[in-house]
Amino acid sequence: MLTCDICREEVMLEEDMKTHLLLSHLESDLRCPLCCRSAASYDELCFHVTSAHPEEPQRAQGPDHLTSGCSAPNAGGGDSKRPRTSGSTWDTDGEATPTCSSGRPTQTDTSDGRCSSRGPETRPESAGSCNEDRNETTSEQLRSSSRKGDANSPNLTSTVPVGPPLTRPVLPERLLSCPMCDLVCSSSFILQEHVELHLQDQGSDEGARSFKCPMCSSVCSDSSSLQEHVELHLDQGAAVDGAGSSDLRLATQLQQEEQRRRREEAQQEREEFRKLQKQFGLDGRGGYRRQMERTMERAVARGLLAPADFHCKRAELMESLSSGADDGGTRTQGVLRSLSDFYQTEVRDCVHVWLSADTDHYCSSGGDKGWGCGYRNLQMMLSSLQSLDAYTPVLQERTVPSIPRLQSMIEEAWKEGLDPHGASHFDQRLQGTRAWIGATEIYSLLTSLRIRARIMDFHQPTGPGDTHPCLFDWVKQYFCQSSRSSRLPPRLIQTSLPPLYLQHQGHSRSIVGLEQRKNGSLCLLLLDPGSSSSDTGKLLSRDTISTAIRQIRKFPRSLKNKQYQVVAAEGVLSADERQISILNSRTLRAERIP
Repeated sequence: MLTCDICREEVMLEEDMKTHLLLSHLESDLRCPLCCRSAASYDELCFHVTSAHPEEPQRAQGPDHLTSGCSAPNAGGGDSKRPRTSGSTWDTDGEATPTCSSGRPTQTDTSDGRCSSRGPETRPESAGSCNEDRNETTSEQLRSSSRKGDANSPNLTSTVPVGPPLTRPVLPERLLSCPMCDLVCSSSFILQEHVELHLQDQGSDEGARSFKCPMCSSVCSDSSSLQEHVELHLDQGAAVDGAGSSDLRLATQLQQEEQRRRREEAQQEREEFRKLQKQFGLDGRGGYRRQMERTMERAVARGLLAPADFHCKRAELMESLSSGADDGGTRTQGVLRSLSDFYQTEVRDCVHVWLSADTDHYCSSGGDKGWGCGYRNLQMMLSSLQSLDAYTPVLQERTVPSIPRLQSMIEEAWKEGLDPHGASHFDQRLQGTRAWIGATEIYSLLTSLRIRARIMDFHQPTGPGDTHPCLFDWVKQYFCQSSRSSRLPPRLIQTSLPPLYLQHQGHSRSIVGLEQRKNGSLCLLLLDPGSSSSDTGKLLSRDTISTAIRQIRKFPRSLKNKQYQVVAAEGVLSADERQISILNSRTLRAERIP
């Protein structure tokens, strides 16, 4: 059985006791069962009973939540319409009695018969104007107090006789604070009971508490389950860290491979660029003179050239370079005259044959081998132009310039404003280098000499098998312009036209004639600077020309490069025309066919 600490009512269950306390004491008008004193809260009433009536046995005070400095509002009951404020209590007549911040009643005027309190060290001597329904209980308790030796209270208005006045026990000065809340207790026993209630509440809360995972939204029933759940998280995190580290290693490996690939590509580009520089003579190894000297030095080292001959040839080289004229060591004269004699007597399967003006063949030497084909073809063209009276006014020199001299003449043409883009490509410098030249450099030099030049660009194949029939047709039209009579041309036409400069990727040659066969096919006659003087000399002999001529015949199936360019010299420019050509060369463009 559970007994109420206030009204001594007995109940069976703890839930019933809580309901009784709530309905009978917390939500109703709180009055002292031993006197007529009313309280603002249950905690204040318990404090009043333990301090003002110490003669009663100390009982457990229920939920001792005596909050410092405030009182709980009245939740309901008979006096719910009377306002209650913090720091005051209400007597039986409805008047407010001020209280201190700790919840203890302060001393008030008792002349009108109301209950009063004089602080924690005193208790009220009497109570007046009590309710009639509580008189018997109050009188009985007072008689019990009188039997214990208390004095009679003169101010107690009751029909029951009372004993002598009650003795005022002195309460301890020391106040005890709850370590778990703000409650201040005057007795260690009350504090112990209060703390036990805290512990019971914590135990019930812990039993009903759910354990939430700090790493996800999962809820566990106990701490051990939560620990196992968190360990699973940690294991997964370790696995993720392992996967992350493997991803990092993979990313690092890929980055290193990419950097290595880029370094290899950069190295390859540098090597290819050096090869191109070497191929085009821009690697700083020296020009015609330096290469010629090294060639003779190697010949001496191999025993092919005597030291005395080396010095003689070196002196001749210096003299040729100083004069600017070619020494003629690689020149072969009379090739066109020999071809003319051959076609007049021997060839029977050709309908027509066109030959250019007399042209000397120039082959590569030890000083320009591998890069001098463009200069050698230019020498062939100039040798033919010098033999023609139409170009005598603009070609004062009767000698063919040497390769170093041709390089100097092209640089002078650039300085005059011809082909600025080509000049920038070579950094305005050709002398002392092994730079290759092409159609645009030939055009610039001819223009600077006041020779009208054209560049024809056969930029793509126009026949089956990647052939260029348009190129052959254009060459035929070029040679046919010399015979415009209505009569049928003879089988051999010796023209007064200079040869054509034919350029393709990596090499150049000179077109000195054209054959038209009985079946209508065309065949070019090409002089190649790559052919040695001895091979070209076979064209001069009647015994070997029939065999050697096969080397200079080129049918359409023999010319299968993707692109060909042809430079043609077509007369002399006036001074004004030359200036216009210089201005036009700033955006130099070839005539594209087709």
